[in-house]
Amino acid sequence: MNHVELELTKIKEAIDRAKDMRYRAEAKLEELENQQKRLLNELEELGVKPEKLEEEIQKLEEEIEKGLAEAKLMIPKELMGKHE
Repeated sequence: MNHVELELTKIKEAIDRAKDMRYRAEAKLEELENQQKRLLNELEELGVKPEKLEEEIQKLEEEIEKGLAEAKLMIPKELMGKHE
């Protein structure tokens, strides 16, 4: 195989690899877009707007902390052990 044929073979292989990478990237993009749609639909069903998501997460974390504190107060200290 001469120098030109070898270079053409390398170029063809590089093009084939690039096409393969492009197809995989397009498939991944489609998958991520579908996942985004599903998540947005779930948020809508929960009545949460995407732009308020961080605020809603913070609110829920605060509710969890409050609930844990209330539950802890209801349990006798001697049953809680030394992990306080």
